[in-house]
Amino acid sequence: MTAEMFPKEKTIDLRKKHIGPSCKVFFSHDPIKIVRAKGQYMYDENGVRYLDCINNVAHVGHSHPMVVKAGAEQMELLNTNSRFLHDNLVQYAQRLQATLPEKLSVCYFVNSGSEANDLALRLAWEYTGHKDVITLDNAYHGHVSSLINISPYKFHQLANAEQSKSVHVALSPDLYRGNYRQDHPDPATAYADDVNNLIQKAHEKGHKVAAFIAESLQSCGGQVIPPAGYFQKVAQHVHQAGGLFIADEVQVGFGRVGTHFWAFQLQGEDFVPDIVTMGKPIGNGHPMSCVVTTREVAEAFKNSGMEYFNTFGGNPVSCAIGLAVLDVIEKEDLQGNALRVGGYLMRLLEQQKEKHPLVGDIRGRGLFVGAELVRDRVKLTPATAEAQDIIYKLKEQHILLSADGPHRNVLKFKPPMCFSEEDADMVVEKIDQILTVEVEIQKSEPF
Repeated sequence: MTAEMFPKEKTIDLRKKHIGPSCKVFFSHDPIKIVRAKGQYMYDENGVRYLDCINNVAHVGHSHPMVVKAGAEQMELLNTNSRFLHDNLVQYAQRLQATLPEKLSVCYFVNSGSEANDLALRLAWEYTGHKDVITLDNAYHGHVSSLINISPYKFHQLANAEQSKSVHVALSPDLYRGNYRQDHPDPATAYADDVNNLIQKAHEKGHKVAAFIAESLQSCGGQVIPPAGYFQKVAQHVHQAGGLFIADEVQVGFGRVGTHFWAFQLQGEDFVPDIVTMGKPIGNGHPMSCVVTTREVAEAFKNSGMEYFNTFGGNPVSCAIGLAVLDVIEKEDLQGNALRVGGYLMRLLEQQKEKHPLVGDIRGRGLFVGAELVRDRVKLTPATAEAQDIIYKLKEQHILLSADGPHRNVLKFKPPMCFSEEDADMVVEKIDQILTVEVEIQKSEPF
């Protein structure tokens, strides 16, 4: 039975009445009502098509028929919890592990990126017997209390909030506006030394570090690509302190970076984290996520004496969907598409940088790309208002894009992986038109 379709105004009124006011919508001045989606396109209640450059959750494309079919067919047969034996659970764990380094062999299935990162912290605390966590500035790891504490992207927004004494914030390894930039002779070592300094200061206060956690590429922090070798050096310091390295792949995993299946692999084959968390794209919109760790860490967690059980984690429907997502990535060569189209998008954006002074930096890997806008390329003054203006003007032309970073001045490209070169042409052409008009307006304004 199809639910009644409300007029947009009624939907807005009911949302204001019944949904928490801190739950925001995109384009709050004129929100879009989306009723269906296919591939890289979303459609409103009037049938207007929007190009989706935002949705890294619909990883293999909105409403992919193979994924929908897998979920529906399994739901017709059975959905239950993982205390019963079922082949989908072990088949999916086996397939997922095959994409990872050998020592990352034990899976815990949960339902969201937040659950995954919260469990990763529990694993680290239990294994090490330590409590302190080192996180990166501008990081975001989830919405539950344990993760708000280690997410400067969130807790910096809280008035009069005190940072937990067991949380230490390291410099974001940002080569564009960070402390150590592209002209630094060894930024990886410089940023890793900052982590080591935090470890030493914690020790001086009688604290011990359980974990260092980082998104393999910072997303909410502004599409930050850490320098090669940084994770290896950090891991060395953290391991010497008795801690573990947690790689958060919730935003960037499953082939999005193009050259590799996991973004942490960009650092080189000699780097293997102790724990990897994954979410968002894993189920193409179905709520599922996973924590993968070593046998040693998993055994320590078991030896705590507390059973771990998750009602929905690893259920047969979720695993069927997860298997279908892996099948589509492989069958449609979406990792290869991310490499090809992502490279093409980067080249188009670099041309915009050469043409428009407002475009300060282009950075990214595969279909994870950021364009940072600045009013002054020397002072790096964030062009926050201009970024927001571009987003709203693109929306008027039926293109959905977002801006993020600490100054909300980084245009973020993280579309479904079926995004094409034609899509890239269209969005960059529209950005070029918007920037060109802005320049003309500025020239015509009297001094």
